[in-house]
Amino acid sequence: MKNIYFDNSATTPICDEAKNAMIEAMEHFGNPSSLHSKGFESSKIIADARNKILASLFVRNGKQENLIFTSSGTEADNLALLGVAYAKTRRANRIITTDSEHSAIENTLKSLENDGFEVIRLTTRNGVINLDEFEAAMNKNTLLVTMMHVNNETGAVYNIKECFRIAKSINPDVVTHTDAVQSYMKMKVSPVDLKADLVSISAHKIHGPKGIAALYVSSDVIKKKQLKPIIYGGGQESGFRSGTENLIGIAGFGAAAEMGYKNLSSDVKQLRELREYTLSKLEDLDVRVNLPKGECAPHIINLTLPSIKSETMLHHLSACGIFVSSGSACSSNFATKKVSRALRGFGLTDAEADCSMRISFSHLNTKDDVDALIIALSEGINKLVRINH
Repeated sequence: MKNIYFDNSATTPICDEAKNAMIEAMEHFGNPSSLHSKGFESSKIIADARNKILASLFVRNGKQENLIFTSSGTEADNLALLGVAYAKTRRANRIITTDSEHSAIENTLKSLENDGFEVIRLTTRNGVINLDEFEAAMNKNTLLVTMMHVNNETGAVYNIKECFRIAKSINPDVVTHTDAVQSYMKMKVSPVDLKADLVSISAHKIHGPKGIAALYVSSDVIKKKQLKPIIYGGGQESGFRSGTENLIGIAGFGAAAEMGYKNLSSDVKQLRELREYTLSKLEDLDVRVNLPKGECAPHIINLTLPSIKSETMLHHLSACGIFVSSGSACSSNFATKKVSRALRGFGLTDAEADCSMRISFSHLNTKDDVDALIIALSEGINKLVRINH
């Protein structure tokens, strides 16, 4: 039985280019901080990867300090939020975000709230941020604006560019951050175009290895000392993230970024075609597609099943060799399973959210894969609706 993978928003298979770069990096065991030739060989691999990733972010004349390697997108988000909050403690204490952020953002903000910071969560009904609501929340006391670029569950593309423009016009000193983990390599992600001071990205979402991610930091934030490290030690990563660098992971990240950047236009075109093809096929099924009213990411479809819990359908599809998701992989384990905040924010009831599932594509998927998914979904609906009734 062929396995068909439609859970690419959770993680992606590693591409050959990343594997080869990682194998080559294994031969270079020198500590990048060492001053001898072995250390220089390793530091050069890191510098080359950093330059490839900065290029993939359309950062012209980027400097090494503009990209900080971290262990995960979660750590990158934590560095962004905690690093900004405690760099300027109490000079301003308002943080603006949305009601549908990833748990890496939401739980970090809850911690900051407990420490006295004010957090304003904007609504995202139907996948749209209300710009009037945002402008009303912005003031001179706003320290940070943090908003995801693409929602990992609904595929909604939030208009962060306009939000960040408004933010800077009201308070030029405000720091703007976006978690771009779901948009990176699914569309053009340019910190300059988005007016984002900080951008979180992750390798394993773009066919790179797990355990390596990065935070882009604008030169302006560095100059104004608006970011404080949260891990201290030997001063690696320009002093922002101490600890011996993950050379092998960084090499794989750089190779995946280079390949993704090279194929960005063709990959996005293929993703959009797959998404449209899937939407046309879903019209024949008894499901409701949760389409954002604004712009949609090319690789995510969220749908609600007819009185069938998504977990039940996942087991049926898995038995057919087809793998999808009932929500964010970071919050769907049995110990912490809760109703999705993102789907609630979108406008679904708790019952509807519990019957919703996510299909997420990569360039490796085909229309034949989609056809197999539709057949399995149809069979599952017919079988499981009868059982439930």
